[in-house]
Amino acid sequence: MTDTYPAFDISPVPVPATDAVPPEQFRGLYGMPMFVSVPTSDLAESADFWIRGLGFFDLFSVPDRLTHLRRWAFQDVLLVPGECADSPPSVSVSFACVLSQMDQIAQACEELRPGCTSGPHLKPWNSLELEIVTPENARVIMTARSSVRPEQCRGRASARHGN
Repeated sequence: MTDTYPAFDISPVPVPATDAVPPEQFRGLYGMPMFVSVPTSDLAESADFWIRGLGFFDLFSVPDRLTHLRRWAFQDVLLVPGECADSPPSVSVSFACVLSQMDQIAQACEELRPGCTSGPHLKPWNSLELEIVTPENARVIMTARSSVRPEQCRGRASARHGN
């Protein structure tokens, strides 16, 4: 027996397809199952980058204390006052997007902070990934299903392993 099942009906991420349409930004309230806290020395600058570059919106703010950002449902980021890292960490946080958003996100981020993006790169797990280093030196990955079909990946893997 298997404990896995298709759960696209509870996810804001659209069913993977090359013509997938992103969901609307979700402005409702819920108990957050996961979120990222990002320390920043400049809440306004950081919020501007995450909003204009990465497509988040300001769900609510407490001046000089907190900015709660969101994109889709369950894509929450809390910007909090603190010391920024001197360099990007090896750990990253990934946010789903759709293929049609990849170029616009890269362009918007590059306009705000030239040189902050890398990619997009096709990954072996069948996604296209754009890496962005934010003003706080957070490493953010925007990830979308690639146009390569999973059976093509399996075929390549089998060929590499002599199967």
